[in-house]
Amino acid sequence: METTSEGRDRPRGAGRPTHEQARARQLELLDAALDLFLEQGYEQTTVEMIATRVHMAKRTVYARYPEKAALFLAAVRRAIEAQAVPRETLERLDNGDLAETLEAVARLRIGQAMTANGRRLHRILALENLRFPELFALSNTVNTGPVVAFVAEVLDRAADAGQITTTDSGLAARAFMSMVVGTQVRSIEAGRVPSPEQLDERILFMVRLLLDGLHPR
Repeated sequence: METTSEGRDRPRGAGRPTHEQARARQLELLDAALDLFLEQGYEQTTVEMIATRVHMAKRTVYARYPEKAALFLAAVRRAIEAQAVPRETLERLDNGDLAETLEAVARLRIGQAMTANGRRLHRILALENLRFPELFALSNTVNTGPVVAFVAEVLDRAADAGQITTTDSGLAARAFMSMVVGTQVRSIEAGRVPSPEQLDERILFMVRLLLDGLHPR
């Protein structure tokens, strides 16, 4: 047996790991790093702790990330990118009915927030926003921004059709997503996970609130 550079034994002659295997180890490292940063806090977490958790040599980790901050940023970036919604997915939610489209977008985003990755991401952004303010900008660019832009487009189309009054669609979209998603995320983080019935009631209420406010007078 020979010991690999990542601290694991591999049979002699096994050769180098495949691209897929190397990629899997990379993602395992980033996931373990994020878990430890959440468990211990940024200050208390060390690269050695992370390397030990994934059975990887510390020098291998440093070869990829020369400092702890770089590893932290890469781990959070992975969590942010995992929450990104492809444009095609958003377009499939648009069935031409304004209220139903808004409801579908809200359910999608709340569902994401309730996943393990969504909850980890929300917590780490809340904990480290002062130390790494650039992460909020990244999350908005990759994750939140495209959804808000899509909702704004749907509202603009409805305004052009005379279904709602003309408004600042970007502002309205951001306010809607903050009300319907942000409120639920805070409730979930506080341990008050809403039932499916409660979610439906809240989503429908927020959609009606928005559309009543934008109804042509």
